[in-house]
Amino acid sequence: MIQTEMETFRREPIEKPLAPRESRRREFWRLFKKNGLAFVGLLIFVLFFLTALVGLMLTSGSKPVFDPAIVRLDEKLRPPLSSPREEALTPEAIPRLGVYLFGTDDLGRDIFARMMQGAWVSLTVGFVAVGISVLIGIILGGISGYYGQNAATADQVISAVMGIAGAILLIAKVVTLGALLLMAGVFFLVLSKWLKRKVRAGAWTGWRRILSIRTISIDALIMRFVDIMLCFPSFFLILTVVALLPPSIYNIMIVIGLTSWMGTTRFVRAEFLTLRDQDFVTAARALGIGNWRIIFRHMVPNAIAPVLVSATIGIASAILTESALSFLGLGVPPPHATWGNILSDGKNYIFDAPWLTFVPGIAILIVVLSFNLFGEGLRDVLNPRLRERS
Repeated sequence: MIQTEMETFRREPIEKPLAPRESRRREFWRLFKKNGLAFVGLLIFVLFFLTALVGLMLTSGSKPVFDPAIVRLDEKLRPPLSSPREEALTPEAIPRLGVYLFGTDDLGRDIFARMMQGAWVSLTVGFVAVGISVLIGIILGGISGYYGQNAATADQVISAVMGIAGAILLIAKVVTLGALLLMAGVFFLVLSKWLKRKVRAGAWTGWRRILSIRTISIDALIMRFVDIMLCFPSFFLILTVVALLPPSIYNIMIVIGLTSWMGTTRFVRAEFLTLRDQDFVTAARALGIGNWRIIFRHMVPNAIAPVLVSATIGIASAILTESALSFLGLGVPPPHATWGNILSDGKNYIFDAPWLTFVPGIAILIVVLSFNLFGEGLRDVLNPRLRERS
């Protein structure tokens, strides 16, 4: 009997070992390539990034290869692919390619050189503005989602109001008063913490009780502030702030970033509310790990997927906003060339020189569309439910 069972066991084929599990990076890339439009968006984004880097190197410096600032009044409004009249130009003014690839504007400046310079400006504005908005959104959304059930005390509310007022004044270039309010807010918060910990009895007991009065919950406080910010039309708010500030590329980045963080805050808050009661967070608390380490080391990496999608689409929105501001004359000031002010310069010659409108307009359309397609592809790949269907 035993011998028969042994012979049967020998005749049965031995199961082959299971294939190693696909790594997360390979799985991501395999699923991403299935989405053809998202893959095309990624390729256009990479091409745009490389173009911006090459444009920065070729249009900057004391003697750039392509000088976007050279004025050639005799060559104004030349159509694309037209050859320069070399007899009327100095050797420095002759285009490097021997041809006006995208034509010239009303001052005879090479549109190709200006588009190369504007690509880096648009890329910088998009990434810096989105970086500011994502940083603010992660901090506020994390605090709202993790500490949301706790009630803010009176001293915390007062310090927050003073800090926000100081930051607004600093942005409005009221440096002295803004800095004083910021320092006063920090000092008041530190003083209230000291009073709560050190003072147990005596004359300061009443103040300690007043500062410890519980007011609105932290979640409600932050979310109501988000609702107030969402009530203002973002573009008109940006227009108002930019009109009050001196024209600068840095002011444009900061203003766009400070007015576009609300969506990221909501995304992060929703993810934190889901993750807050998960087993790994409970285990981290049981091990005595600090709250801030739990937030940034354990919870933020698990909540970053929707933030990446929002940031990718936000870059496209920031580029559109900068282009609209430049078109209205409130964007990046000269001598920097941006796609928006090239488009603005061409609006008066739309029938005589339509390439001044079509070249930057089509470039903005393609880049913004590529970012949106790439963001949609990221959303599909990073969504576990959609990934299971694939």
